[in-house]
Amino acid sequence: MITALEIYLITNGNGKEAVKFYKEALDAEIISLMYFKDHNPDCPKEHQDLVLNAQLKVGEFRLMISDENPDFEYKHGYNMSACLILDNVEHARRVYEKLSKDAKNMLMEMQETFWSPAYANFEDKFGMLWQISTTIKE
Repeated sequence: MITALEIYLITNGNGKEAVKFYKEALDAEIISLMYFKDHNPDCPKEHQDLVLNAQLKVGEFRLMISDENPDFEYKHGYNMSACLILDNVEHARRVYEKLSKDAKNMLMEMQETFWSPAYANFEDKFGMLWQISTTIKE
Protein backbone atom coordinates (compact mmCIF):
# COMPACT_ATOMS: atom_id res chain seq x y z
CA MET A 1 0.00 0.00 0.00
CA ILE A 2 1.19 3.53 -0.71
CA THR A 3 1.44 5.15 2.72
CA ALA A 4 2.58 8.65 1.74
CA LEU A 5 3.39 11.02 -1.12
CA GLU A 6 5.93 13.55 0.09
CA ILE A 7 8.20 16.32 -1.18
CA TYR A 8 11.98 15.84 -1.23
CA LEU A 9 14.19 18.93 -1.58
CA ILE A 10 17.82 18.72 -2.70
CA THR A 11 20.07 21.61 -1.69
CA ASN A 12 23.42 22.75 -3.05
CA GLY A 13 25.62 22.37 0.02
CA ASN A 14 23.45 24.56 2.24
CA GLY A 15 21.22 21.84 3.68
CA LYS A 16 21.81 22.81 7.32
CA GLU A 17 20.64 26.34 6.53
CA ALA A 18 17.62 25.00 4.61
CA VAL A 19 16.60 22.71 7.48
CA LYS A 20 16.73 25.62 9.92
CA PHE A 21 14.85 27.91 7.51
CA TYR A 22 12.01 25.47 6.75
CA LYS A 23 11.74 24.44 10.42
CA GLU A 24 11.13 28.06 11.38
CA ALA A 25 9.13 29.14 8.32
CA LEU A 26 6.76 26.16 8.45
CA ASP A 27 6.70 25.76 12.24
CA ALA A 28 7.97 22.24 11.66
CA GLU A 29 9.47 19.67 13.98
CA ILE A 30 12.74 17.95 13.05
CA ILE A 31 12.01 14.22 13.16
CA SER A 32 15.51 13.15 12.13
CA LEU A 33 18.70 14.75 10.86
CA MET A 34 21.64 12.74 9.52
CA TYR A 35 24.87 14.14 8.12
CA PHE A 36 27.23 12.48 5.64
CA LYS A 37 29.71 11.86 8.51
CA ASP A 38 27.02 9.90 10.41
CA HIS A 39 26.82 7.31 7.64
CA ASN A 40 30.47 7.46 6.57
CA PRO A 41 32.86 8.78 9.24
CA ASP A 42 35.73 8.53 6.73
CA CYS A 43 34.14 10.86 4.17
CA PRO A 44 36.20 13.91 3.12
CA LYS A 45 36.25 16.70 5.69
CA GLU A 46 34.42 19.10 3.34
CA HIS A 47 31.52 16.61 3.06
CA GLN A 48 31.13 15.74 6.75
CA ASP A 49 28.54 18.38 7.62
CA LEU A 50 26.47 18.01 4.46
CA VAL A 51 22.92 16.87 5.18
CA LEU A 52 22.43 13.25 4.11
CA ASN A 53 18.77 13.24 5.10
CA ALA A 54 16.57 15.48 7.21
CA GLN A 55 12.92 14.79 7.91
CA LEU A 56 10.65 17.54 9.14
CA LYS A 57 7.08 17.08 10.34
CA VAL A 58 4.91 19.83 8.86
CA GLY A 59 1.41 19.38 10.23
CA GLU A 60 0.46 15.86 9.21
CA PHE A 61 3.01 15.80 6.38
CA ARG A 62 6.73 15.10 6.12
CA LEU A 63 9.24 17.24 4.23
CA MET A 64 12.59 15.65 3.41
CA ILE A 65 15.78 17.58 2.66
CA SER A 66 19.31 16.58 1.69
CA ASP A 67 22.37 18.13 0.16
CA GLU A 68 23.24 16.93 -3.33
CA ASN A 69 25.62 13.99 -3.29
CA PRO A 70 29.10 15.48 -3.82
CA ASP A 71 29.73 12.83 -6.50
CA PHE A 72 27.03 14.44 -8.65
CA GLU A 73 26.61 17.89 -10.11
CA TYR A 74 23.82 19.97 -8.55
CA LYS A 75 21.25 20.79 -11.23
CA HIS A 76 18.50 23.34 -10.79
CA GLY A 77 15.25 21.65 -11.75
CA TYR A 78 16.50 18.35 -10.31
CA ASN A 79 16.29 19.70 -6.79
CA MET A 80 12.73 18.67 -5.94
CA SER A 81 11.01 15.35 -6.39
CA ALA A 82 7.87 13.51 -5.37
CA CYS A 83 8.64 10.66 -3.00
CA LEU A 84 6.28 7.70 -2.78
CA ILE A 85 6.52 5.74 0.46
CA LEU A 86 5.25 2.17 0.33
CA ASP A 87 4.97 -0.53 2.99
CA ASN A 88 5.56 -3.55 0.73
CA VAL A 89 8.58 -4.34 -1.47
CA GLU A 90 6.61 -6.19 -4.14
CA HIS A 91 4.09 -3.36 -4.46
CA ALA A 92 6.99 -0.89 -4.64
CA ARG A 93 8.49 -2.90 -7.52
CA ARG A 94 5.17 -2.93 -9.40
CA VAL A 95 4.72 0.85 -8.99
CA TYR A 96 8.36 1.37 -10.02
CA GLU A 97 7.94 -0.73 -13.18
CA LYS A 98 4.89 1.31 -14.22
CA LEU A 99 6.19 4.78 -13.31
CA SER A 100 9.66 4.24 -14.77
CA LYS A 101 8.42 2.87 -18.11
CA ASP A 102 10.11 4.96 -20.83
CA ALA A 103 11.95 6.96 -18.14
CA LYS A 104 14.03 9.85 -19.48
CA ASN A 105 16.75 9.38 -16.88
CA MET A 106 17.40 6.60 -14.39
CA LEU A 107 19.27 8.15 -11.45
CA MET A 108 19.13 4.99 -9.33
CA GLU A 109 17.59 1.68 -10.37
CA MET A 110 15.42 0.02 -7.74
CA GLN A 111 17.72 -1.57 -5.19
CA GLU A 112 18.22 -2.19 -1.49
CA THR A 113 19.86 0.67 0.41
CA PHE A 114 20.80 1.17 4.04
CA TRP A 115 17.53 3.08 4.57
CA SER A 116 15.13 1.09 2.38
CA PRO A 117 14.75 -2.50 1.18
CA ALA A 118 13.53 -1.15 -2.20
CA TYR A 119 14.51 2.36 -3.36
CA ALA A 120 14.62 4.03 -6.79
CA ASN A 121 15.17 7.55 -8.12
CA PHE A 122 14.34 8.54 -11.71
CA GLU A 123 12.91 11.09 -14.14
CA ASP A 124 9.74 9.79 -15.75
CA LYS A 125 8.78 10.17 -19.40
CA PHE A 126 7.14 13.53 -18.62
CA GLY A 127 10.27 14.94 -16.97
CA MET A 128 8.93 14.56 -13.40
CA LEU A 129 11.37 13.40 -10.72
CA TRP A 130 10.30 10.48 -8.55
CA GLN A 131 11.73 8.63 -5.59
CA ILE A 132 10.20 5.36 -4.47
CA SER A 133 11.07 4.14 -1.00
CA THR A 134 9.83 1.22 1.06
CA THR A 135 9.47 1.32 4.82
CA ILE A 136 8.75 -2.00 6.48
CA LYS A 137 7.14 -1.76 9.92
CA GLU A 138 8.54 -4.26 12.37
